[in-house]
Amino acid sequence: QSKKKGLSFEEKRARMMEIFFETKDVFQLKDLEKIAPKEKGITSMSVKEILQSLVDDGMVDTDRIGTSNYFWAFPSKALHARKRKLEELESQFAESSQKKETLQKSIEKSKIGREDTRERAALLEELATLRQKKEQLKAEIDKYRECDPDVVEEMRQTNQVAKEAANRWTDNIFSIKSWAKRKFGFEESRIDKGFGIPEDLDYID
Repeated sequence: QSKKKGLSFEEKRARMMEIFFETKDVFQLKDLEKIAPKEKGITSMSVKEILQSLVDDGMVDTDRIGTSNYFWAFPSKALHARKRKLEELESQFAESSQKKETLQKSIEKSKIGREDTRERAALLEELATLRQKKEQLKAEIDKYRECDPDVVEEMRQTNQVAKEAANRWTDNIFSIKSWAKRKFGFEESRIDKGFGIPEDLDYID
């Protein structure tokens, strides 16, 4: 049976935010290293890196009390921080797009009746840099949308629906296996092998 594909960095960030939003509690790093693997499928080794990235982005608050560091994040605070960052990124994006458009016009103008010039080459180089910056800003905007409390809640609900559907199908498979054993006297291992049913098939908690 193939192993489940690992979570991406952004999926781990979103799931870490779920822990804070769902519990509205304060945690130490050691607490999250125990909770995250069990409840959200985040490996304990990556918890510190994920947590630090969220702290750096202002999504999670932290404070040192005595010899221990504590972490917390509430939806209202996270939403405000996300909106502020999104506004900042979208402003940079708009500025970058405007500059790109102006440069594009300058390049087109410089083509008229002229061979390639140093000025045009410089403009082309700057345009390429701006295009790269634009893509980076788009990626940044998408990253913050991943941690939107509304998006996190939608992901949680989608996961719940998927889990319920998977358990319904598991229930159906068990029912069919039970019927086949009663009707035809087949051994369970024979049914599993004949229909490609994993031996460790079970309900999802």
